[in-house]
Amino acid sequence: MHKWLGALALMVFSQMAWAVAPYVQGDRVAAGEIHAVMGQVEGKLSKAGFDVIGRYAPPGLPGYGVLVVTDDALLGTIRNLGGASIVGAAIRIGVKADGSVSYINPDYWYRAYFRAGFKGAEKTVKALQARLAKALGARGTFGGDVARADLSEYQYMFGMESFESDKNLLVEHLSFEDAVEAIRSHLDHSTAKASKVYEVVMADKKVAVFGVAMNDPKEGEGWWVKVIGADNVAALPYEIYVVGPRASHLFARYRIALGWPAVGMGQFMRIVEAPYIIQDTLSQVAGGAVVGK
Repeated sequence: MHKWLGALALMVFSQMAWAVAPYVQGDRVAAGEIHAVMGQVEGKLSKAGFDVIGRYAPPGLPGYGVLVVTDDALLGTIRNLGGASIVGAAIRIGVKADGSVSYINPDYWYRAYFRAGFKGAEKTVKALQARLAKALGARGTFGGDVARADLSEYQYMFGMESFESDKNLLVEHLSFEDAVEAIRSHLDHSTAKASKVYEVVMADKKVAVFGVAMNDPKEGEGWWVKVIGADNVAALPYEIYVVGPRASHLFARYRIALGWPAVGMGQFMRIVEAPYIIQDTLSQVAGGAVVGK
């Protein structure tokens, strides 16, 4: 009996040891108005050598903000990997008016985004994690736990979409240049009440990613994030990525689940329309038609 209990405890410990959470809790900064708090965090990031490429205060989520930065070594890895790995070019940091700071856990997100390429990128990912911890602090992780081995083929539930879902495609243009031009134009003109948070374009590799603020008060991000938990704000903003002439997104039953893995099915059922609302919004931004159900 004691041997059986010991083996069970060892198995549970092993599973916990090999699980990873999506976010890291950083050191607090002084509380205040959200843009002032974001300014403090931006100063830390700039001092640490990160390039700040985006700032976002999501409508409908007062007191929450997101900063987006890039890292040269990470961009070099993505350039080598190519393809849909461009979706990982943005490093997202969540900020709250009470001074709380969080950021994406590279060990989690890049296992999901780089998949088979993660092993070759692991040294870069670990170096990035250390740089973020030094700049912002690292007081533990939160947001749920997923086994490291499961992230490369992550699904919230069996049968749901994964990183390579056919539902990711928004529109196929005649060329990479046409796709990028269309997205820039629609974001500049606030198509579907959306606007640009950031962009990273590698024209020579014909890949790009755009962070999209969905600002519609009824159909933007605010309503569904409040249902499943705004503490995971570093999951935002949503993105459109371009590979060759194809403009795509990560379908929300994958992308939202990846950012909120601890949320129960009951909460997800309360935002059951969100994946298609997001798909329709981003399809219009990408220059396509409303997709619908």
